[in-house]
Amino acid sequence: QVRLVESGGGLVQAGGSLRLSCAASGRTASTYAMGWFRRPPGKERTFVAVIDYAGHGPHYADSVQGRFTISRDNAKNMVYLEMNNLKPEDTAVYYCAAADFSWIVTTAADFHSWGQGTQVTVSS
Repeated sequence: QVRLVESGGGLVQAGGSLRLSCAASGRTASTYAMGWFRRPPGKERTFVAVIDYAGHGPHYADSVQGRFTISRDNAKNMVYLEMNNLKPEDTAVYYCAAADFSWIVTTAADFHSWGQGTQVTVSS
């Protein structure tokens, strides 16, 4: 198990930017692919982005492609989600998650550890 703590959420106007951070603890945290998911108000949790254990091959949901960037710093056990050109439909609770594997996966069932979430609200 990996313990994950997100930070960096907040209220921003449409077109603005936010950077989410995820602090991972655990001896083997750097061996897992890491992802971000989000749960909009009243909707199901959906995949946002994932990066493999070495920081390669990032993969994004179509809705955020070109606007969001996932990265990681294994020396610091940190994962980041840079969000640009935010839209009201990006409003959600954002969750950091550690995968069961080192390689890219995008299904929530393939992630074994989750953070508590951080709220992102984009006003129009």
